[in-house]
Amino acid sequence: MSIFKYIFWVLYRIWFYILVALPILIMFPILLISILKESWYPFFFKLARFWARFILMGMGFRPLIEREQTPEKGKSYMFIANHTSMTDIMLMLVSVKNPFVFVGKKELAKIPLFGFFYKRTCILVDRSSAKSRQAVFLRAQRRLKTGVSICIFPEGGVPEEHIELDSFKDGAFRLAINHKIPVVPLTFADNKKRFSYIFFSGSPGKMRVKVHKFLYTENLTVEDTKALNQAARQVILRQLQDYNK
Repeated sequence: MSIFKYIFWVLYRIWFYILVALPILIMFPILLISILKESWYPFFFKLARFWARFILMGMGFRPLIEREQTPEKGKSYMFIANHTSMTDIMLMLVSVKNPFVFVGKKELAKIPLFGFFYKRTCILVDRSSAKSRQAVFLRAQRRLKTGVSICIFPEGGVPEEHIELDSFKDGAFRLAINHKIPVVPLTFADNKKRFSYIFFSGSPGKMRVKVHKFLYTENLTVEDTKALNQAARQVILRQLQDYNK
């Protein structure tokens, strides 16, 4: 492989972090104000969507979003997607207009600048701690009562490169059943190719998204958690396999 490709990949990674930081620095005062009250979160969410779109455009990524069903304004949902890239956060923000709160790993709070707002607006979880996982449920319940939605990447992390789709954790589905909110599966087809966790990789190009039909939970009980989990995973897995044909 040519030295020019390696130079491109190094510069491409550096450029990504510049794009992540630049709008945060420029909008810092207004972002700071927007997180002072929980009731102002929808305004913060609009700023976050602008931030995400800025990054994707700056990286040369072109989101192509296909929707089988569209979330209604003012309703709460459980948004889930496959997890392969740092850009999954940005693509989720661009793909969904309903204000939602991410449930994500606490390690991301250590990222300079980004982490400052991440830990103040998202629900952080230490997946190695049962106590932390229980606290997630309590915080998510409180946020759902304010009318926002929740977003969880149910694989519980980024799987190894050779794994197309890892098994799903039950937390997102149990929470959706408890609150009788629909599960909205999204499939991200190209994020691993565009910007994976392998350092020497990535390129501009399209990012296909499929927003699938909702999986409703009104008539489900906690005993149906596994079945809902498997149904959601099969929807995303089938779509990934269709994309790869």
